Order: sequence, then structure tokens, then C-alpha cells
Amino acid sequence: MSKYDVLNRPYKIRNVEIKNRFAVIPMTMGGLAYDEQGGFSDNLINYFELRAKGGFGLIIPGAAGTDYHVDPYSALGPVITTNEHWRERAKILVDRVHAHGTKIFCQITMGLGRNYPGLPGPSENPVWRNPGVVSPEMTIEQIRQKISDLIEGAVVAKDCGYDGVEIHAMHWGYLLDQMAMAFYNRRTDEYGGSLENRLRCAKEIVEGIHEKCGRDFPVGMRLGLKTYIKDYDKATLTGEEEVGRTLEEGIEISKLLEQYGYDFLDVDTGTYDSFYYACPPMYNPQGFMIPLAAAAKKAVSIPILAGGRMQNYDLAAEAVAKGDIDAVGLGRASLADPDYPNKLFADEAEKIRPCIGCNMGCFRRCVETGEPVSCAVNPQAARELVMGLKPGDGVKKVVVVGGGVAGMEAARTSALRGYKVTLFEKSDHLGGHIVEAGAHSFKSEIKKLNIWYQNELKDLGVDIKLEHEPCINCIRKQEPDAIILATGTSVAAPNIPGLEKAVPSLDAIDHPEKLGQKVVIVGGGLVGCEIALDEANHGKDVTVVEALDDIMAAGGAGAPYPNKQMITDLFENKGVRVFTSTKLAEVTDEGALVEKADGSKELFAADTVVSALGFRPTPNLKEEWKELNVPIYEVGDATGAGTILKAIWDAYEAANSI
Repeated sequence: MSKYDVLNRPYKIRNVEIKNRFAVIPMTMGGLAYDEQGGFSDNLINYFELRAKGGFGLIIPGAAGTDYHVDPYSALGPVITTNEHWRERAKILVDRVHAHGTKIFCQITMGLGRNYPGLPGPSENPVWRNPGVVSPEMTIEQIRQKISDLIEGAVVAKDCGYDGVEIHAMHWGYLLDQMAMAFYNRRTDEYGGSLENRLRCAKEIVEGIHEKCGRDFPVGMRLGLKTYIKDYDKATLTGEEEVGRTLEEGIEISKLLEQYGYDFLDVDTGTYDSFYYACPPMYNPQGFMIPLAAAAKKAVSIPILAGGRMQNYDLAAEAVAKGDIDAVGLGRASLADPDYPNKLFADEAEKIRPCIGCNMGCFRRCVETGEPVSCAVNPQAARELVMGLKPGDGVKKVVVVGGGVAGMEAARTSALRGYKVTLFEKSDHLGGHIVEAGAHSFKSEIKKLNIWYQNELKDLGVDIKLEHEPCINCIRKQEPDAIILATGTSVAAPNIPGLEKAVPSLDAIDHPEKLGQKVVIVGGGLVGCEIALDEANHGKDVTVVEALDDIMAAGGAGAPYPNKQMITDLFENKGVRVFTSTKLAEVTDEGALVEKADGSKELFAADTVVSALGFRPTPNLKEEWKELNVPIYEVGDATGAGTILKAIWDAYEAANSI
């Protein structure tokens, strides 16, 4: 008997039996989700079918729009109440998911409110990250129209065969969330004032769905139990300055929603103003949602699904076993591995590809850049029909040079395609820079990813040659049909007086004992900021110096908003001083001499100066090896320092094209 068996037990939402405790929770999927007529694309249908086939008991796709009167834009996609083609494609999706014994609920939205420009809300409020722009206030007639459209959307969903609906959403600060919060809702009519008035929309929605769809058609609510905001566009890290929803109010709302007739609650935290609680990065502990969800569970008898950094299956199993939650909601983790439940239930937990909480392939692509959602560690995610693994083109030999994450992904993909793969790594271990990245206390998933790759390569029979830096004759003996260079980067060392006295960033990570109590970190990119955070967590006096006008802005894409927002607030909480538009002029025995934007210089006293001034590609032998007359691919940091997404995607695409 496995300790994970508790996650493989059925439970009921109203009269609908769910086969296990894992749910794919809603995410906006972006451009690859819909065809030209506004129906689900073949790619999206295939995406959800893969998760059903992978063992998830329940799937809840991202929000479907219902309003075609007041605020059509709020759908961020087709309006299902007016689109017959959407219905036809939805029926195909439902059938494909049901074929694997998985249930599927339709999430329907009332709108997005002040999270986006031009959209109405309960009262006039500043639009998120749009200074000077204010959302208009809805009339009572508009509110009632939106409620009516939402109820009509539930009827459409039932007609399409969905097993239930989830209401989007009293979370993330969306419109229904704004209606429920006194901070955003300052109305004086029947939809404002008391908590019951602020929940009137939610009450009228569920009553209307029951009337139209029958009492046995399940209706749930996506609910943020606590918002962690202290002002517009400003989070409260500790929750002690809450002006939005306290946990106590979240529990009271949970009880009222059950009284109104809601059949389950899909709970999380945060709003756009506190995005690092809404879409928590790796700096937020895994399972942080469990105590909050457990508090709500004690107050209600309906099922509680908990999402938000819930990918740790040990914590999840313990929470379900204790009755703290009823089911585990996985969003980003289901992107990383569609077979997550099946692998766990087969006692192959080590085969689950871990979500690393980086927010690069999911949040950044979808919310910030408007690209289709995907996953940094799974290049196929949400685009399986577009970027799926190709069958191998005959019998080929592939040589990979470099055993970092790009090299391991290149070797893995090549081997999956049926090729014979030899990987050369000059050091005595695999992992490259993700070894250092995984050394931080808050990045255990990176260490887990390194182990996952090594297990995959072993299972696939990749010939790994450690402590081998191949020469051209070594490569020639392999008789390769293709060579993939994943030689990575080395620490940049610009010509700055005294820089040799500084501790290089990777050395600082590998040997934290070299760092004194008073540390100046030169370079406010991701590497420098994460060193600063780790040192501050250990009680060090830390200063960060960055030449650009903002931290975590270098490296092409920069950091996703939730990650940067949380680092900034953690620095403030832990007293880390940050100086931007400030250049390192010299490293002295006393510390770091810096030059500020106005040309003035100042000595920042320090026991240790850490140089985190970036990386440069390690020179490789591509030009010399051209005489082998085989295709040579450069991937990952070999083409320029970048993110883990760039490294893995480059490697996958190169290996998939051989």
C-alpha cells in the first residue's frame, strides 16, 4: 500500500463522482486555445485529453465569457452564449475527456473588472498597473445583465455535456472578487455595503443556475481566501496590513457560499495587486495554501480544492489524509507533466517532471507578453500538436557536448526519438549551472529537476562520459550524424580595478562560508538578487548594486512580474538595500567603490564583495569541428546567457529537428 493511495480515492461534488483527488485547475491558455471561429482548437482539445489520459480526476479549463451585452471583452476569448461553433467544439472536448473517466467542469466568468483598462467594476478604481486610468462604475442594470448572461452560460455548459460549472471568480481581484470586497466596492445600493450585499451577485448567480439547470448540476466558486494587499498595486508580504480580504472574512464567505447553494470551493490566495500570492513563484513555500484551506474546510461541509504551490505530493497526501482539503488543484504542475497522477499512482514519483515555480513559460508568456501559455521545463506543453516529438529519421548517432540543462534536454530528446546518444561533460557531474541554482534554500525544485534529468538519461541508455572534454578525434571516433554544443557560460569578468578581490557569483553560491557578515553584491540580475535573498535569510547585512535603473531587468526577458514583485518585497522586509543606476568603479580592501548616476562616488563598506555581473558564452570548437561535415547545433547558453526556458527550448527544438 502506498502513502499516495489516499490521493487515488474517489469523492463527490454534489452527485458527480470524481475518480481521484487531482484536478487541473483553470489557466488562461492564450493564442493556441481557439480556432478562427472561436471554438476550442485541436491543440487545446488534445492538451486536455492528454491530462485526462494522464490520470487527472477533474479538469476545469480557463474562464469562458458569457457577457455579450455589457462587457464582451471580459471573455478574453469567445462569448459562449452567442457562439454555436464554440458549443460544437466544446462537445468534442467533453467527449474526449470523458473517454478517460475524467470529469470536466466549465468555468464561466462575470468579467475582469479593473484588472484591465476600459472594463467596468463595482466602483471607480485605479486600473492595475495603469497610473491615472480608472475603471468605470457599473449600473444596477448592467450588474443584473451580467448575472443573467452568466446563468445563460451555465445552461450552455450543461447542454454541451459538462459535468458542472465553476464561477469565475471571487479570486485574483476579478470582477466578482471586486464586488465582494469593501476595498474595491464602495456602492451604497443593494450590491454594496454589508458583506451579504457584496455577495449578492454570487447568491443570485447560483440561485439562477439552480433554477435553470436543476439542483443536481454542480456549481462551485473559485475563491481567494486571503488577498494579501495593502493598497492598489501593492502587496503585503506578511498579510499584517491587509486592506482586502482577511482569512477570517474568507472563512465567513465560505460559509455563506455554502448556504447559498455552492457545491464546492476551489481556493487560493492573492489578487493582481499581490500577484506573488495569486501566481506564487519559487520564493513562496510549497504547500503554503494548506493551512488557509484547512481553516475554510473546518467551517464548511462541501469539498475544498486547494491550488497554489501544491505540487509537493507528500504535503498533498498528508493534507488529504488529515481532512484539511478534499482535492489538490494543479495548474502549472499539470503543464510540466501531464502524467503527474499516473506516475504517482504507479509508485514512480521520481519520474514526475517538476514544476520549478519560475513563471517563465506560463505567467510571463500568457499574462505579460500575450503569447500562448506553455512551460519552461516542458517545451511541448499546451502546444503538443505544434511542437510534439517527431519520430526519429532513421538510425542516427548524436553527440552532445555539455551536461548542463540544455545538454541533458538535447540528449533526452534525441534518445526519445530513437537515436544513439553520447554526452560529453568535462566536469565530474551533470547539471551545469542548475547545480548552483538549486543550491538556494528556496529552489529545491531546481535540484529536483537536475535529478529528474539524470534519471531520464539513465533510463534512456544515454552514454554519459564525465570528465571528458572531447577533441576532434574523440568526436570523429563516435561517427556522429549530428553534434549538439551545449557548452554553457562562464562568469563575466569585466575590466574593473580590484575585481579579483571579489568572490565570483557561482563561487559564492557553492561556498557561502566565504562570505562575511556585511556583503555587497554587484549585479542586480536574477543571480545576484537570489544570492542576496539567501544571504539575507541567514541574517546577513546585504546591499545590492545594479547599473541599470531596475533590478531583475537584464537577460532579455527579465523576471516575471510576480517573481520580481516578491523579491522586491522580501528585500524590503529583510532590510536589503538596493542601489540602481549605480556602477561598480573599484573593489578595495574596504568594500565596493561605486559611481552613482550623478557622477559622485561612494564607498560601500563590506567584508565581502560578490561579483554577479553576468555570464558570457564559453568558447567552443564549432569552427574547428566543421571539417567533420555533420550538422552542428549550438543551444542554450552557448548562444548567449539566458533563462532556463531558453536553454531547454533551444535544446528540445534542435534535437527534435535532427
